[in-house]
Amino acid sequence: MDGEELQRLAAERTQELPGAGLEHPFGPEWDVFKVRGKVFMLLTVLADEPLVTLKSHPDDSRSLREAYAEITPGYHMNKRHWITLRAGSALDPQLVEDLVTESYLLVVEKLPRAQRPVAPDSFG
Repeated sequence: MDGEELQRLAAERTQELPGAGLEHPFGPEWDVFKVRGKVFMLLTVLADEPLVTLKSHPDDSRSLREAYAEITPGYHMNKRHWITLRAGSALDPQLVEDLVTESYLLVVEKLPRAQRPVAPDSFG
């Protein structure tokens, strides 16, 4: 999967997530996806390399980084709670979609119940 396809797939997945929206608070070079004002995904291009940065449970982050060379600690984010995806053949579309969904759900589950656009334990 190349970098443009990686970013396109990640962005398309957000269209299916209730309450998800795109903003540009850091300028046009950063696509920032939020749910109820909280960031769950960032897309940018760094040195001609498209990147996707996602929230991840610390245990999952470690396992993913060990299993995939394309997954590294979150660029400009907390290295325990965020991961960055880079283009590569090991990343398949289903994994990318699952990681975007998991990032979204990690943010939703921390929202007050009244603000949640979906029940985290039943969405999927």
